[in-house]
Amino acid sequence: MNRKRLLQLKMKGSVIPLVLIAIVILSVMGAGLLSLGFQSRAYAIRTISEIAARNAADAGLTKAIYQMNEKLDVKPWNGSSLPAAADEALPNCDSTFSYTVTLKNGTYHIESTGTSGRMGKTVHAALRLNGPFEYAIFTENYISLKNGSSVDWINYDEDDENLKIGTNSTESDSIDLENGVYINGDLVVGPGGIPAVVISDAGATITGEIYVAREGYELPDITVPEYLQDMPSQGTISDNTTITDSAKYDEIDLSNSKIITIDGDIALYITGDVTLNNSSELRIVDEDTNPDASLTLYLGGDVEVKNSGTINNITEDSRKLKMYGLNECQSITLKNSCDFYGAIYAPNADVVMMNSADAFGAVVSKSFEQKNSAGFYYDANLRDVSMNDELARFVINRWSE
Repeated sequence: MNRKRLLQLKMKGSVIPLVLIAIVILSVMGAGLLSLGFQSRAYAIRTISEIAARNAADAGLTKAIYQMNEKLDVKPWNGSSLPAAADEALPNCDSTFSYTVTLKNGTYHIESTGTSGRMGKTVHAALRLNGPFEYAIFTENYISLKNGSSVDWINYDEDDENLKIGTNSTESDSIDLENGVYINGDLVVGPGGIPAVVISDAGATITGEIYVAREGYELPDITVPEYLQDMPSQGTISDNTTITDSAKYDEIDLSNSKIITIDGDIALYITGDVTLNNSSELRIVDEDTNPDASLTLYLGGDVEVKNSGTINNITEDSRKLKMYGLNECQSITLKNSCDFYGAIYAPNADVVMMNSADAFGAVVSKSFEQKNSAGFYYDANLRDVSMNDELARFVINRWSE
């Protein structure tokens, strides 16, 4: 064999190992990529299952809170049978959730577990009661504080959340603060609002923060208790009278200088208007006379306290007077001749305070106007809510996973 032929054979023989090496390398790379693909797919499936399980757990938590609030709507509160569910299917997917509600040391706790495939997630929440008077003043639309008005607070602890004034509105000049207004707390505008647009400030002092609410503040309608609805009406009150039992009336049109005395734990359903004419008085007796004296008013019409008239809560405890405006209540005008102690919840009403004295309590309304330089003092005790209070709702206080 000549030299040239031998060289060609040697060169051909040397290519085979290189081809084999290339095949091995490609095989290893292919196997690696295939394994990576399987691992990525498994990871994606696991992640999707975890997300679905977490969503299911949150759905269970949401349903448990909803059912707890459904129980609150039935008065008096009955805590003997608490909501629970086991392996309840989440609509439109393969996930399920289970939850239990338990009472521990006076606090209701929810444990909710969601499952999807082999994955499970558990969330925990401690609940607290939330009432309608979390704000000192809150409106759906407009707030006006005239020259020299002040808003401060009483009965608060050092660790309490700041006093708040707020509106759901995002419209221009929805909060009108005139010269010399003093607010010892926070100012909150509706979600998506621009504070500089919503607030018209002519020289107010605000000690807290000004910020935008994350979501709208819900103002649910008031429902009159059935026992009051079913009572026969006792007509119109126009003369001196003492009320010792809950009752239903067509209206109150109290003549000049006449007095209605509330002597007991009283709820009144007034289907029409309430008018206190000049120097007339709606009086809640002091605690020495009757420690249980209080008044809850369900208002089917408007309220007007005329010059020198007064709603006189002698207990000086704003929790002892609560005024709830129904849908037809569109105006509450107070020209109180003495300090006003009470809480007003009237989401469809324009509330105007022209007091020649101070007000202690809270107001939730469609709009609010304080016309003079008198003080408004938020009573932080109104944040303390019982199971049987109007509009009490369970909300999440602490959450963990």
